[in-house]
Amino acid sequence: MLSLLRLGFSSSRPVSSRIVGRHLSTTNVIRDATAPNVGILPPPKKPVGAFRGGVVGFLFGFSLASSLAAYHLLEEYKMASAALQASVEELQMSTAKVSAHVRRIEAVEKDLKALSETSASKEDVSRVRAEMKKLYDGLHVEFLDLRSHVWGIQQDVHALSKRESTSVRIV
Repeated sequence: MLSLLRLGFSSSRPVSSRIVGRHLSTTNVIRDATAPNVGILPPPKKPVGAFRGGVVGFLFGFSLASSLAAYHLLEEYKMASAALQASVEELQMSTAKVSAHVRRIEAVEKDLKALSETSASKEDVSRVRAEMKKLYDGLHVEFLDLRSHVWGIQQDVHALSKRESTSVRIV
């Protein structure tokens, strides 16, 4: 107890103030002695008030709800984006099919135009038919003329053959 008095400690002060308020001593033993470590007392906790707890709870709930909403919104965006991508690819395929059909139709139209330019019209056919009738009639008339001429020659040859007195020989 004597050493405690020399250090200037009194029993009425708390332990934490004894360590801080220590007096200097000239003796070697006391100067080299270390003070016991009693530790620092933590400051007393404030009780959580109803208003502060309500605000903290509201902010925690709001942040949790907003993060869940953002997650669901992101998932819906991904699904909508995938559906849109699928419909775009389907549209591209149908566009390619329509383009192929259009190319085929254009080729058929081109061939039809070429055929219509080279084919005869109804008027051309009727004009050619009339010309062919005229030619046929003309050939028929010539055929009849030739036939009558041949018949005449036959009659002459026949008449000559009946006459035996002719000196014309046919070799």
